[in-house]
Amino acid sequence: MGSAAPLSGETDGNPSEDNSVGRMAWDVELLRVLVSRKGTRVDAQWAIHPQLKHDLLPNEWTEVTELMAKVTDIVGHRFSQVLSDAAPASPGHA
Repeated sequence: MGSAAPLSGETDGNPSEDNSVGRMAWDVELLRVLVSRKGTRVDAQWAIHPQLKHDLLPNEWTEVTELMAKVTDIVGHRFSQVLSDAAPASPGHA
């Protein structure tokens, strides 16, 4: 679930003189928002890394849940708007 990536502070893919050669950081996906579509229905879901969920206090988990519900509502609504704007007009008679 993670991948090695150069530490920030490196430019053009080359480590700066202050960084040790070979220093790497791990990119870990902590949150994911997935928006999908079936026909005209748009569905937005979110997921959190299991360890992060485990480490959160109950009040923090409640706050994250409320915030992510807002995020998925906003993203899903916007995705739906973009799809409706881009969708070709329904067939008709000329």
